[in-house]
Amino acid sequence: MLHRLVDRLLGLAPSEGPKPVVTRDIAVPMPDGARLYADRYRPPGDEPMPVVLIRSIYGRKGLFPDLVASAFARRGLQVVTQSVRGTFGSEGTLSAFHQEREDGVATVAWLRDQRWCDGRVAMAGASYLGYTAWATAPYLDEQLEALCAAIVSSDVTDAFYPGGAFALGTWGPWGVMVSQQEQRTSPLQGKKTARAIRSLPVSELDVAATGERIPFIREVTAPDDSWQDIHHRKAISDLKTPTSLFTGWYDIFLQGQLRDFKELQAAGTPARITIGPWSHAEPSSIGPQLTDQVSWLRAHFGLEPLVDRRPVRLFLQNADRWLDFDRWPPAEAVRTTLHLGPGGKLSRDPESTSDSFTYDPADPTPSVGGAALSGKTKQQDNRELEARPDVLVYTGEPLEAKLDVIGEITAHIHVDAGQADIFVRLCDVSPKGVSRNVTDGIVRLRPGQTVAEVALDPTAYRFDRGHRLRVQVSGGAFPRFDRPAENPCEIKVSHASRIELPAVVSGMTG
Repeated sequence: MLHRLVDRLLGLAPSEGPKPVVTRDIAVPMPDGARLYADRYRPPGDEPMPVVLIRSIYGRKGLFPDLVASAFARRGLQVVTQSVRGTFGSEGTLSAFHQEREDGVATVAWLRDQRWCDGRVAMAGASYLGYTAWATAPYLDEQLEALCAAIVSSDVTDAFYPGGAFALGTWGPWGVMVSQQEQRTSPLQGKKTARAIRSLPVSELDVAATGERIPFIREVTAPDDSWQDIHHRKAISDLKTPTSLFTGWYDIFLQGQLRDFKELQAAGTPARITIGPWSHAEPSSIGPQLTDQVSWLRAHFGLEPLVDRRPVRLFLQNADRWLDFDRWPPAEAVRTTLHLGPGGKLSRDPESTSDSFTYDPADPTPSVGGAALSGKTKQQDNRELEARPDVLVYTGEPLEAKLDVIGEITAHIHVDAGQADIFVRLCDVSPKGVSRNVTDGIVRLRPGQTVAEVALDPTAYRFDRGHRLRVQVSGGAFPRFDRPAENPCEIKVSHASRIELPAVVSGMTG
């Protein structure tokens, strides 16, 4: 009865597998003498079995980790969940992201030597847990049987510094949370952290939030070459491990994960990706994510046939449809260029003149929805934001037919500005005038830069007949991204600016 309730809670298909046998607090020795502790879940029996390794920074005990591991084990998989170095009983000092290659490789080698492992090992996980798999898989002498990485990329600096800006609203609170997750904290800590990320200098937000220095915060707010050891995308070309990726259109790692998928396909590695209508770790995504991972792992351990589907499965937003393609971006998409014109027009024809606005860091342009880690994410009403004097708005004519935009979107914004960010957002405007964000991107200008090439997050979205496309241009989205400067900056936008869309169904006018 309990496991049926768990399946329903996680959104999984029912399983009639027996209750798993759990072995707690297994000490896994590392080459430097530190012991990292793990729990093992398996179906009843003592015969050697393959192992699915899940390495977590958030602890291996508690309701959710136990539910996930049990769900895997009730479906015939032996699972080892391990607390990474310096967390939840594992020895050593936590150095977030840096330590996972060496410790992951050592853990896989140890597992293969255990009598209860038949030598086959796979890795799975989401977010940081998925990153530990990326940090391990390419560096093993004997490759994994399978890899499942959800809502994360092989190079997490994609999400640290999108377009060169710092993703303050994600990594400030995350750094504070991880530093305090094993402590008893005040119920007011969340409000204190929210105030701290609005303080200056950004590098001191750890002290403002907790009264203490946090090594991760110090590193991530002052980027230098210290992050080189966490870049794993270059190693993907040698990876032959069958890999299943899973993400959402409003996930903070979306762009990086799609880069990973393209690298895997280029290398000839068996790979698939699923992209749904979710933000990062959205509860409604957990069941589909676990279903995806269980099916991939069972198939590559020989327990069931591999699901016959095309490599790319994506959800077409505002159409409530799943679509399958052979590659990303889909070959069916046709590039369509729209120009930012005078009088706030968005049209196929370029026109001259320019617009300008002033970005004031004392009253920064706020973030509204989008791919954020917390708060109101995904699509939100943008009308109040668009009424601000520091947001330029360009709107097309009503569509004469439905328009499906599926693929990668790039804006080319010609600017005259000093130290500034250029934030570009594509919106869907209803016949009633409600403007809702679809996707966006940011670039931090280099000295003397006059054209901002802004890669908006990829999307799959249907604009309905009678709706209008709208492009916003502003100087930021705070506190999702940090402020680019301490002083006000005038930003001039030329009407040589344009946005390129991957249109699958044409029908635009204007």
